[in-house]
Amino acid sequence: MPEVIFPGPDGRLEGRYHPQKAKDAPIALILHPNPQYGGTMNNKVVYNLHYAFHRLGFSVLRFNFRGVGRSQGEFDQGIGELSDAAAALDYLQVLNPNARQSWVAGFSFGAWIGMQLLMRRPEISGFVSVAPPANMYDFSFLAPCPSSGLIVNGDADRVAPPADVLKLVDKLKTQRGIEITHEVIPSAGHFFDRQLEDMTGLVENYVRKRTQVEVG
Repeated sequence: MPEVIFPGPDGRLEGRYHPQKAKDAPIALILHPNPQYGGTMNNKVVYNLHYAFHRLGFSVLRFNFRGVGRSQGEFDQGIGELSDAAAALDYLQVLNPNARQSWVAGFSFGAWIGMQLLMRRPEISGFVSVAPPANMYDFSFLAPCPSSGLIVNGDADRVAPPADVLKLVDKLKTQRGIEITHEVIPSAGHFFDRQLEDMTGLVENYVRKRTQVEVG
C-alpha cells in the first residue's frame, strides 16, 4: 500500500492510499483520533476500518492530520483538521473521478471531524462514526444530518460514555429522510481492545448492505 504525500491547507499531509482496480470503485476516507492523545492514522481502530472498507471494494485513504507524523502544521483544535479532511477528500476524488459513492469513517475525534465534513460535502453518501465523543464536542451542527450512517460504541467506554452517545443517536433519529443505525458492543471500551473484530464485523455488514442496495 503506497505512502502518499498530498497538499493540505497548512502544508503537506502524509497518508496511506489503497486503491481498487475498478475505475468506478467507491471511495472512503478514514479519520484518526485526537493527536493530543497520541492519535495517528496507524491507530488500530483506524487501521481496521481502513481494511474493512478495502475488503468491501472501496479505494481507501487514511492520513495524518496536521502536525502528526510527516504531516506539516500544528494541532488546531479541530478547525484546521476539518480543512485537512476536506483536502484529503479532494485528493481522493481527483484520484477517483468516476467513484460511484463517497463515504467517510472516523474514530473518536475523527468521528467528530467526519460528521462535520458530512455537513460540508453533500456528495458523501454514507458515514461510520466509531465512539463519537458526544460528551467532549458539540454535535449540534447536525441539523439536519444530511446522510444515513452507522454509529458504533462500546458499553464500557469511559472516554465517550454510552449515555452521551445515546443522546446523540436519539437526536439524530428524529430527523426525517435519513436512517441512523446504532450498534453497541458489550464490554467494549473506547479502543475496542478485545472487540476489534466485532467492531469491524458490524461496520462491514452495515456498509455491505447499504452499498448492495444503493449500487446493485
